[in-house]
Parts: sequence; C-alpha cells; structure tokens
Amino acid sequence: MGDKRVPIGIVGASGYGGVQLVRLLQDHPQVEIVYLGGESSAGKPFCSLYPHLGHRVELTVEAIDLDKIADRCEVVFLSLPNGLACDMAPKLLSKGCYVLDLSADYRFSNLETYTKWYGKERSGDREVASTAVYGLPELYRDRIANARLVGCPGCYVTASLLALSPLLKQGLIVPDSAIIDAKSGASGGGRQAKTNMLLAEADGSVSAYGIGGHHRHTPEIEQICGDLAGHDVKVQFTPHLMPMVRGILATVYANLRDPGLVREDLLTIYKAFYRNSPWVKILPGGTFPQSKWACGTNLCYIGIEVDQRTDRAIVISSIDNLIKGQAGQGVQCMNIMMGWEETLGLPQLSFYP
Repeated sequence: MGDKRVPIGIVGASGYGGVQLVRLLQDHPQVEIVYLGGESSAGKPFCSLYPHLGHRVELTVEAIDLDKIADRCEVVFLSLPNGLACDMAPKLLSKGCYVLDLSADYRFSNLETYTKWYGKERSGDREVASTAVYGLPELYRDRIANARLVGCPGCYVTASLLALSPLLKQGLIVPDSAIIDAKSGASGGGRQAKTNMLLAEADGSVSAYGIGGHHRHTPEIEQICGDLAGHDVKVQFTPHLMPMVRGILATVYANLRDPGLVREDLLTIYKAFYRNSPWVKILPGGTFPQSKWACGTNLCYIGIEVDQRTDRAIVISSIDNLIKGQAGQGVQCMNIMMGWEETLGLPQLSFYP
C-alpha cells in the first residue's frame, strides 16, 4: 500500500457502532476517514453529535449518495439498521468498493431464513449475497482474505460462537445439548431512545428476553454451528440485559460425548484451535473472565471448566460488545481483506477498572 492511506467511508456514522469505527479508524495507521454518512444527522458536524471528538474529527455528516461514496472511498463500512445495507452494497461493489456490513443483511447463506426473521424480501441482491463471507476471522480468515463483501457478526453471536466452535469442530459435544446463557450491556440496544433502556428501568435489574428460540440471533448461531458440525444443529439461546453500559458475558453449557475428558484436555484443544487467533485469549485453568476485562479492546477472553458430576463442558467468554462484537470486528476483517496485520489499529489493553 506504500505511504498512501486507504480512503474509508462510514455509512451510519452517528450510532454507537459508527462512533466506535470513527475512534478506531482515527488511530489506524493505514487509513483515512474521508466520508461520514447518515440520514437524520446529514448536514451536522460530527462533533455536534459527539462533542468529545471535536478536537480530532472535523468532518460533517453527509447525505447518503452511493455514487459520491464510491468515488471517494475504497472501503465502506455500513453501520446501519437491518434491511438497509442490502439496498446499498450491490452498487458500491459494482463500483469497486470493499464493503463491510455490520448489520444482519449479509450474515445468512439462506436468504429465506433472513426474510423469516428480519421481514425483508431479498430479490434484487441474491447474486451479490451469494458472494458474501461471514466475518468471523477466527473461523473464516482465509475466505475473508479474498472477499469484497463481508457480513460481520454481532456481539451475542461472536461471544457464543467463539466459546462453542472448538467443541463442535472437534465433535466433542452432543450438538443439540448446547445452552447459551448470555448477558449484554445496554449499549447493545443502540443509541435511539427505548423505554426498557432508560436508567430508571434498567438500573438495578436484570431481564431476559427473546426466550424460547424467539431471538433472531438463534438461527444465525445455528447456521454457523451446523457448518462446524457438518449437520443441522439446534441451540438454546437466552439473552439478558444487564445494568451496565458495555460488555458481553456468555456462559455455554454442553454435554460431552466422552465423559473422561477433563478441563486440561479442553484447555489444550482450545489453545490449539485458536493458536493463530491473536484476539482470543484462553485463560489458565480455574480463571474465568469478567466483562470488564475486555472493555475497550478487541479481545475475547475464554475460561473453561468440566463438571465431571454432570459430564458437561462449561465455557465462559467475554467481549466488548461494541468492539469485538461490532466495530472492532469490522476493522479486523478489513485488515485481513487488505493484507495487513490482523491486529493493526485495534486496542489490546482494556479500560480498567
């Protein structure tokens, strides 16, 4: 790439995912943000939305014009509500852009499944969707390296899959026995006002939602679990809202096929599985992650236990929902697509305490 920085555009820059991208890409040595786009915030200086960035970001949010974006940008991040990226990506791709979608639009190999869960018919971009690569680098790094369109998974799915993947890939568990109990901070719900996210509603309370397979992340998790296992897999997934701003903690339970396995066996397997994954940290036996450890980083911490009384594996994973679970995931994928170091421009040390 030489000394010339790659021009970057962010569509949907005003949300939490967008501002995380701005923060990360401002410090990235190989890129330059040249376009910030949005609808409701078009015409406003970005620093009027986020005054704390006024000393570093002088761009104005512009109306979304795909021709202008393609003319100015080599890489485009789509940080938008579900159902919008699929209307934009085909044109951007046709004009030579690399596209990274942070919504659900390009995560599904079966568009009928997407339509069932997200309610949008997909007729015009089926061919484009067939070229999309699932953006979880720890599983699909080689495919991402050759992709022009990547659908990046979100926070719950990332934390769940990183915990489950070695167990499924190695055939160590009864696949349909997997239970995912996951908890997220309120920033996962976005920046728009919602009653259940009010401080008076959420503080001092923990609530489950999307119970009994009714959460739209369930089919996405099952799609990748099936890919790993080589056959259809059902999982029990229950998300919870926690009274904190950011972070994800997922506790995964699954029945072991071999009751003779012990914790040290799984630690060895996980370390081997993630040996080339710089963002996954397997913790020593007896140490289990806290959500705060990953705060502000692109890391995923994983702790492992075997309950020999019940013959179950217990795997606990923790990520920052806005970094590894959103914007950092996108930047990590971009680094791979552009042939750069996977860790480039991404934070490795948490805000602590």
